[in-house]
Amino acid sequence: MTVMQLESYAAGRWVAPAGRTTRLVSAVTGEPVAEIGSAGLDFAAMARHAREVGGPALRTLTFHQRAAILKGLAQYLNERRDALYELSYETGATKADSMIDIDGGIGTMFVYASKGRRELPDDVVYVDGALEQLARDGKFVGQHIATSLHGVAVHINAFNFPVWGMLEKLAPTLLAGVPAIVKPASATAWLAEAAFRMMVESGLLPEGAVQLVAGNLGDLLDRLDGQDVVSFTGSAATATMLRANPNLIRNSVRFHAEQDSLNATVLGPDAAPGTPEFDAFVREVHREMTAKAGQKCTAIRRIIVPAAHRDAAIEAIADRLARTVVGNPRDEATRMGALASLAQRQSVLEQARLIGAETRRVFGDPDAFAAGADARAGAFLPPMLFACDDPDGARAVHEVEAFGPVSTVMAYRDLDHAFALANRGKGSLVASVFTHDPAVARAAVLACGAHHGRLYFADRDSGKSATGHGSPLPHMVHGGPGRAGGGEELGGIRGVMHYMQRTAIQASPDLMTGITRSWTAGSRMVLKDAHPFRMRFDELEIGHTLETAARQVSLADIEHFAEFTGDNFYAHMDEEAAKANPFFPGRVAHGYLILSFAAGLFVDPAPGPVLANYGLDNLRFMKPVSPGDTLKVRLTAKQKTRRNDDYGEVRWDVAVTNQDGEQVAGYELLTMNAM
Repeated sequence: MTVMQLESYAAGRWVAPAGRTTRLVSAVTGEPVAEIGSAGLDFAAMARHAREVGGPALRTLTFHQRAAILKGLAQYLNERRDALYELSYETGATKADSMIDIDGGIGTMFVYASKGRRELPDDVVYVDGALEQLARDGKFVGQHIATSLHGVAVHINAFNFPVWGMLEKLAPTLLAGVPAIVKPASATAWLAEAAFRMMVESGLLPEGAVQLVAGNLGDLLDRLDGQDVVSFTGSAATATMLRANPNLIRNSVRFHAEQDSLNATVLGPDAAPGTPEFDAFVREVHREMTAKAGQKCTAIRRIIVPAAHRDAAIEAIADRLARTVVGNPRDEATRMGALASLAQRQSVLEQARLIGAETRRVFGDPDAFAAGADARAGAFLPPMLFACDDPDGARAVHEVEAFGPVSTVMAYRDLDHAFALANRGKGSLVASVFTHDPAVARAAVLACGAHHGRLYFADRDSGKSATGHGSPLPHMVHGGPGRAGGGEELGGIRGVMHYMQRTAIQASPDLMTGITRSWTAGSRMVLKDAHPFRMRFDELEIGHTLETAARQVSLADIEHFAEFTGDNFYAHMDEEAAKANPFFPGRVAHGYLILSFAAGLFVDPAPGPVLANYGLDNLRFMKPVSPGDTLKVRLTAKQKTRRNDDYGEVRWDVAVTNQDGEQVAGYELLTMNAM
C-alpha cells in the first residue's frame, strides 16, 4: 500500500506535511497507511482567511443558496462513496460500519439542505419567534432575529466517525453562513481528508468557506474571540482540557462539547422473554456492542433489566454475540471489524479490567480469542459482556467507559431503582427504554429526562421504522448534560442557531418590516389599483394591500351553510342555547362561513400568477359574527420566499373586520405565485 501524505488545506491551497510527522497505520494489518503533520501552518493566517474571505462570501448568500450548496455537496460525495468505502476498511470498519459513517454523513447534509429550503427564509436574517407588542398603540414592537456570526467555527472531530462527524458539524455551520476550520482525529484522518478533498474539488464552496488541519491545532485556539465557535467531539478528559484554554475563557468563545458517556438501556418490567420488546432489546444490545466495534459515543454501556429476567437476558445476548464473526472487515462473513488502533485496543482492555474488578465476565475472553485476521498486528477484540451483581455498590460500571465492544448487565428491583441506576452515569447522550406500557414510558421521562440528552423508546409498534438506540438523527438534538458535555449538536434548525447570534430588535413597525422583510402589522401598506393577485412574484411588493368591499351576513346564510355542510352546532342553530353560552350573544355565523365569505371578497377569479392556495396558518376567531353584521377584508402581502425559477411562496396577512372596524378573524394565507 502506498503511504499517503495527508495535506492540510489552508487559505485556499493544499499544504503537505512538514517537519516531524506521525505515521498512521491500518487498524486491520498494522501496515503504514499515511503520514500526518501540521508543522509550518500559519494558524493566524487561516483564521484571518476564514474571517475576511470565507465569512463575507457565505454571508452574501441566502439560507436557500447555502442549502443548495449543501445539497450539491451531498450529491457529489454520494457519487464517490466507493472510494471512501475502500479507505474506510483500513480504519477497522466493516461495509455496514462504513455506511453508518459515510452514508449517514451524506444523509445528514441532505436533511439540512432540505430543512434550509423548507424552514428558513430566502434571506440572510432569521426571524425567531412571534412579534412582541411593546406598546398599546402598536407603534413600538419587538422581534428576536438571528444573524450569522462574523467569526470562524473550529471543528475538532473524533476518530470513530471520520466522515459523519465532519459532515454533521459542517452542515449546520455552512447553512448558518459561518466558515469552518476542520481538525479530524489523526487515527483515521486519511478518510476525513479524502472526503474533505472531494468537497473542495466539487467547486461548490466559496473561497475560504472551509479549511482543514491535518495534524495538531497549534496555537489556533489562542487566536479565537467572541465571534468564534469551537465544536468538539471526543473524550471528557480532552474536552475539559480544551475548555480550560485561558483565551477561550477570557473571550467567552462558544464551546460545544459532545463527549463520551455511559449510556444505558432499560428493559421494561412488561418486556418479558417471549415479547416483541424483549426480542428487540436483545437485538439492539447486540447491535450497539458490535457496530463500529462498540466505538460509538451513543453505544450501550449499561444494560439494566428486571431481576427476574437477568439470566434470560444474559443468555440471549451472549448467544447472539457467540454467532458474531470478528475479523477482517473486507471479508463478507465478518460482522465486527477491528478497533481504530492498537492504542485504542489497549485503552479498552485497561478500562475493561477496571470494570471486571467488580463484575463477572460472562462472555468474551480477550486472552483466548482468535480473530479472522491477524490479531497481533490488527486491533481486534472480542465483544465482552459483564454481569454486575451489586449495581448499587459498584462504582466502575457507572464511572468507567470502555470505548469499545464492552457492556455490563445489571438487575433492578423496581422502576425507581432502574431509573436511579440509569442516572448514575451522571449525564449521557442517550438512554433507551424497551416497553409497550405508556405508563412506564412516562415514568422514564419524568425520572430520567433531566439526565439524558435523548430518550429512545422502542416497542412492537415502532418496529422496523425506528432507527435505534445509537443513531443520532439530524432532525433531533444530539448531546447531553453532565458527563456527556453539556452541549448539543444537530437538532435541525436548532443546530444552525449555534453558529448565529440571537438579537432582540425593538423598533417601529415600518423599521421592523424593513429589517425582517416581513410585513409587520401597523407598518406602511402599499395601496395600488392593481389587484395583488394579478402581480407576478417578482412584481409583488411587500405591504401591497387590498381592502375589499363589504358583505352582510344574514340568518339565511347561516342556515344554508349549516344545511349544506352538515355543521348544525347549536350556537348557529339554536337561539336560546346560544344565548346561554357565555361566548355568544345569540346565534352566530360559523367560523368557516366567515372564511368562505372572506375568500369570496378578496379572490380574483381569473387565471393569473396565483397558481395555488395551499393552506393557512395561525387562524384565530376574535369576535362572534351575528346575523346582520357586515364583513370586510384587508389582504396584505406579508412575506415572499422564492422556491425555484418558476414560482415562489407568498404569505398574506388576512384581517377580517366587522362594520365597527373590529377584527373578527385573522390568519395567514399561503399561495404559490408564478415568477
